[in-house]
Amino acid sequence: MKTDIHPDYHMIKVVMTDGTEYMTRSTWGAEGDTMNLDIDPTSHPAWNGGNQNLLDRGGRLSKFKKRFDGLGL
Repeated sequence: MKTDIHPDYHMIKVVMTDGTEYMTRSTWGAEGDTMNLDIDPTSHPAWNGGNQNLLDRGGRLSKFKKRFDGLGL
């Protein structure tokens, strides 16, 4: 293997949006840096089941429901 091609792997502190923090190893930043997250699993709707609204534009959703209504999986 080639030498000196791998990034530096070191300890950083990660601060979540709710203020909790933990130490992890990363190639981001430098040793001892702090990564402040803007979005994390505790605040993002993709992970916490936030409000989802299905918009029926042009009847696409209605067509889909009508087509696969009798499938009964």
